[in-house]
Amino acid sequence: MPLLTRIRGPRDLDRLSLEQLDELAEEIRTFLVEAVSKTGGHLGPNLGVVELTIALHRVFDSPKDKVLWDTGHQSYVHKLLTGRQDFSKLKMKGGLSGYPSQAESEHDVIENSHASTVLGWADGLAKANQVRERDDHVVAVIGDGALTGGMAWEALNNIADAKDRPLVIVVNDNERSYAPTIGGLANHLATLRTTDGYERFLARGKDLLERTPVVGRPLYETLHGAKKGLKDFIAPQGMFEDLGLKYVGPIDGHDIEALESALSRAKRFGGPVIVHCLTEKGRGYQPALQDEADRFHGIGPIHPDTGLPVKASGADWTSVFGDEMVRLGKERDDIVAITAAMLQPVGLKKFADAFPDRIYDVGIAEQHGAVSAAGLATGGLHPVFAVYATFLNRAFDQVLMDVALHKCGVTFVLDRAGVTGTDGASHNGMWDMSILQVVPGLRLAAPRDAEQVRAQLREAVEVTDAPTVVRFSKGAVGPAVPAVGRVGAMDVLRAPGTDTPDVLLVSVGALAPMCLEIADLLDKQGITTTVVDPRWVKPVDEAMAPLAEKHRVVVTVEDNSRVGGVGSAIAQALRDAGVDLPLRDFGIPPRFLDHASRAEVMAEIGLTAPDIARQVTGLVAKLDGKYGDAAAEVEPARD
Repeated sequence: MPLLTRIRGPRDLDRLSLEQLDELAEEIRTFLVEAVSKTGGHLGPNLGVVELTIALHRVFDSPKDKVLWDTGHQSYVHKLLTGRQDFSKLKMKGGLSGYPSQAESEHDVIENSHASTVLGWADGLAKANQVRERDDHVVAVIGDGALTGGMAWEALNNIADAKDRPLVIVVNDNERSYAPTIGGLANHLATLRTTDGYERFLARGKDLLERTPVVGRPLYETLHGAKKGLKDFIAPQGMFEDLGLKYVGPIDGHDIEALESALSRAKRFGGPVIVHCLTEKGRGYQPALQDEADRFHGIGPIHPDTGLPVKASGADWTSVFGDEMVRLGKERDDIVAITAAMLQPVGLKKFADAFPDRIYDVGIAEQHGAVSAAGLATGGLHPVFAVYATFLNRAFDQVLMDVALHKCGVTFVLDRAGVTGTDGASHNGMWDMSILQVVPGLRLAAPRDAEQVRAQLREAVEVTDAPTVVRFSKGAVGPAVPAVGRVGAMDVLRAPGTDTPDVLLVSVGALAPMCLEIADLLDKQGITTTVVDPRWVKPVDEAMAPLAEKHRVVVTVEDNSRVGGVGSAIAQALRDAGVDLPLRDFGIPPRFLDHASRAEVMAEIGLTAPDIARQVTGLVAKLDGKYGDAAAEVEPARD
């Protein structure tokens, strides 16, 4: 009987010998490769933390003790050891989340899936234990990549302030986030990795000196008393201890016995301790180890034997942007690029290869990236900061107060905008067009196809006195959606064929094909429709109000929150222009969305062509005074 099938909770690990634990680790790796290759998911990070997760659950008593995972994409082993071994629908509707989930298990605490937050959580929980006089332990697992985030160091500053408040920080050091970790911290950790610790130095020295007559023993005691200086010389972990944090390590993160010993010592210490563990991302799976880009950080379905994709994917939005950046780089030597530890995922790898002196990876530090971009712009360059839409939330203050206030020509490119689906609540890019509406002077583009990504990126980098934003979806980019005309700077995608059309349908970004489908459905109901793509959704085009006046109803469709989004901005612009028309805004409701495919999420929130067409048909029927079948078919708005 496989050992893994006997594990229904962490305490089942207590009955296993060290030899059995090693056997269990191999079973888990085999399970992960077989399961994740079918569904897709975060394979490389989890292969690297198998022994570490086993040791954590052997030493600490979850859920009484809180084991916290930063970002959480490395929590698959944790799920397996806490009774969740059905990975058949991983990241699918009704299946396990790809991150910790409070709804799944009492063993899961943090589920925001944004990096560098775990130490703040740990600090708060440790303080709560102290106030409530509980003897629970708090363990925070954070990667070396996440330690590049400013929030991590803000938390460390506070954690170190209480020398008697128990808290164990496990640094999972695999030299990578997505790609290899960069920066001063990475260099420091590399020094710790590659240096024999002072403990081993003293152990070897003790043998020699104690055999030396007269002066040997006193000299050893002197050296041992000066160990702080020796540490800085031999293994410079002083950075952590200077903060007031006890440092243990480096520890082989694949040696369960060594891990348990180090974690047990940290558990007994009674104050904040850092346990530095060296792990190998993708361990035990050769295709992952050979993937220099990101060690199979996140994969789609693959052939488990070869690691090759099950099916080839077409051109995606990200690669269209990446190719155009290379062309722009060749044309303009003032174009530079910024990434926050996600060079490959945001499409900047080709630019980095072509222009290695014009690319800046700031680590997981979006706030710093935005301010640095302002400095680059002030210095005469035009920075393009590519980041996931959901992660720009972190840099809002810097976009507002550093870039916009100072009228800096910075272009932000937002990947994975709108509903992304399988990565769950924190990864949907559904807030950017709302939070950016309040930034004075900012211009925001939502391209509908590959051609518009290229065109609007070029338009964006021409702006030198204000921030610009270009946002696009995740996954494959569809066929081109041609314009049949232009009004102001807006593209007309469908003309109504009449001088008195019923509906002005404003299509935002990648939803253009769906909006054309809506127009077709309305046409079958005898409702004439103009479909227009604003291209630049902020500011609202001056031609919008005069165009709206020629219609009876205005409908906006966007893959962003309905609250404060494009629909709200257009409604305000029409009011300001004195245009009093019925307006319906369709978008994402103000709630967190469960993981599922993009299509399933869109159907659940009513953001589909049939749903919207039914509601618009009912609205027009009411205007006509017809309250018969058409109105009866209308579904209630899904808020």
